[in-house]
Amino acid sequence: MDQKKLPLCGVERFLLLLDGPWATLIVRELLNGPRRFTELREVLSGISAHTLTHRLRRFEQHGLVTRTAFAETPPRVVYELTPLGLSLSDVLYAMKDWGDAVPDEVLSARASGETA
Repeated sequence: MDQKKLPLCGVERFLLLLDGPWATLIVRELLNGPRRFTELREVLSGISAHTLTHRLRRFEQHGLVTRTAFAETPPRVVYELTPLGLSLSDVLYAMKDWGDAVPDEVLSARASGETA
């Protein structure tokens, strides 16, 4: 079997697992504790069911998230970060701190299309 060459660089490894615009936001929400699919859809306004399903499946395949299905009617499925997924908390909090420190003028300039 031919295996893809895995990146040696930690940043590339991070991006391989958390690719796309929604990945870090899903992890951010799961850092608050286990969530049902519908709860994630509600707090991540704009995400499609397809995208959320795809991301959660990939996270599960890579060991970042566990999926627990309860035999109830209606069915209940809960997603929760694994210890590996929880280890992303420092990364996300560092991103939040950095983003909080960006001056509003920088974001305003970007939104209006101005360049430096």
